[in-house]
Amino acid sequence: MSSPETPMENPGPHAPTWLTQPTYSNLGEVRAHLLPSKACQPRTSGSSCTDLKPLPPPLPKKTLARAQSLPTHRGPSPSPTPVGQPWRLLLGSCSVDESQVCDEARPAFPPAEPPFCSLDTDLGLSFQDLHCPEAVQALLEARQLEGLLTVHTRLQARFLGGHPGPCRPHHGFRLLDRLPCVESEDALYYRMVRVDEEVWHVLAAKVPKPRAKEHHPWGLELQASLPPHFNLQGLCGLVPEGALPQAPWRGPVALAVEVPERTVAQWLEEAGAQRPEDFARAVALLLLQLGRALEHLEALGAALAELRPENLLLAAPRGCAASRPPRLLLADFGRVHPRPPGTLGAHALQLGRLLRELLRRVPLATPLATGLHRLAAQLARARPSATLTRDALQALLWGPGPELRGRGTALGPWLQVRRALLVLHLAQRAAGGETPGLEDWLCCEYLIEATEASMVHALALLWN
Repeated sequence: MSSPETPMENPGPHAPTWLTQPTYSNLGEVRAHLLPSKACQPRTSGSSCTDLKPLPPPLPKKTLARAQSLPTHRGPSPSPTPVGQPWRLLLGSCSVDESQVCDEARPAFPPAEPPFCSLDTDLGLSFQDLHCPEAVQALLEARQLEGLLTVHTRLQARFLGGHPGPCRPHHGFRLLDRLPCVESEDALYYRMVRVDEEVWHVLAAKVPKPRAKEHHPWGLELQASLPPHFNLQGLCGLVPEGALPQAPWRGPVALAVEVPERTVAQWLEEAGAQRPEDFARAVALLLLQLGRALEHLEALGAALAELRPENLLLAAPRGCAASRPPRLLLADFGRVHPRPPGTLGAHALQLGRLLRELLRRVPLATPLATGLHRLAAQLARARPSATLTRDALQALLWGPGPELRGRGTALGPWLQVRRALLVLHLAQRAAGGETPGLEDWLCCEYLIEATEASMVHALALLWN
């Protein structure tokens, strides 16, 4: 702590002694030194400067519970002080009297507890909760579930974002290719562009084949009224007749939001070179997406008359660098009809036949392939709903396994650990610059919606 320095020039009358280089000061320690001495004044014409008035005694030091020192800066010269009042020079320190100090220095809680026992807004825990393992565990479980919900919501916005909306009279259309990009059993798909001022959307013109089976009008009306769904083909209007004179079709045709790349039947022909474990996982992921679509139809009181690989479309998920797994789209709404009441397993037999057809080239060499063959048999025997079928496929893909079936099994703790591991897995991949994909989104959806009861029923369908 630096001491006051005397100015080089003699002070004028009634001028205080000034500090030239103040640094840090504490009022309780240096207050006595801050009192300036009065300048010499002659009592008579011959008096000297040594004959001075006695200085007032220094003020007693105050013991402060807490001093707050701040860096000082050179300030302007103060205005003259009335005679008889001592100078109080504040060098950037906070002057705190005892009445103010008492409220700040006195602890707000008993001394046995530290001052940070108030609620932590970041953690959501108080100091007492930190000593309660149950409270800490409940907080971690809630935060993990909240994190998975956030990841799932953001991925869903990416996969379903950019919806073109319905067609308007001022929209223009351009055909990109004169050859169809995909040919399904009932329709041809052509890539085209819809122009809306400066916004262009790449869509697919869905042209029915001349010899296609007669479509059910109820299903087509249902498709036109559906909100966006990841695994149901969406429509955004019609290409008016005459809008494309060079088009290889006649009359108005429907516009599909997603441009397909192939059918499931074509994918089967190309996937023969995959390893058995990779092929089995790809089949499970495709069937899981089909289960999501059929579950939505059943909730709407609808059913699909026939499931055929030639009418199931595959497209690249939006925002994904890799196209594996592809996005499955149920597009054959011409064969959708009202579901008779009380028939929960309306699609079980068809799903079983389709699964057996997909698994013809997969040997029973992996646990997943074994589980898929067992599920195909159970679909024909138990005829479960699309929801229970989806739960079983999720269990085959991400657990729990058959060793956890039966009563008394701790499926709740398993679910909490699985959620925590997925959060860590996504964080590690994000740190490496990897973007979550479609399988991550489907896994998040499973772990968010899963309950002990749903896992028990899924394991019972698979392994009992």
